Amino acid sequence: MKKILLLFVLPVFSFFLTQCSSDNTDDPMLDPAVSAQLVTDLAVSGTWVIQSYIDSGTDETSDYNGYIFTFNADGSLVADNGSTTVTGTWSVTTDDSSDDDDYDSMDDIDFNIFFSAPPAFEELTDDWDIASRSSNRIELIDISGGDGSTDILVFERN
Repeated sequence: MKKILLLFVLPVFSFFLTQCSSDNTDDPMLDPAVSAQLVTDLAVSGTWVIQSYIDSGTDETSDYNGYIFTFNADGSLVADNGSTTVTGTWSVTTDDSSDDDDYDSMDDIDFNIFFSAPPAFEELTDDWDIASRSSNRIELIDISGGDGSTDILVFERN
């Protein structure tokens, strides 16, 4: 009887385990254009803060303390801390060229950020690879083609 019960319970248990999903929405089976649209929809669906910014091994997160980032559907990007507003632009694009980025992004999509000033915000200007994403977090990475240094930028939903 125990063997029969095990033969029944084990497959059912296995089925339910495979149906569980994490909060990470990186799906290698999605078309890059679909993935890009999912990231765009995620970014415009709320406001964000920089949880972490590591520039070539140096933690520069404090440069953005108090700033709330809004990724607008028209491509504008606003960072506001209540007394200072910094504006820029952003986009999410697909990039299937093998020579663009050193990081092997699952969907090969770029999260593009551009600020022309002030200098601390100019640091964020780049075509970032998406390392991972979830409903409350977007992790971006850039590996320099010049010296191989790595920058990591993490946004969390506000």
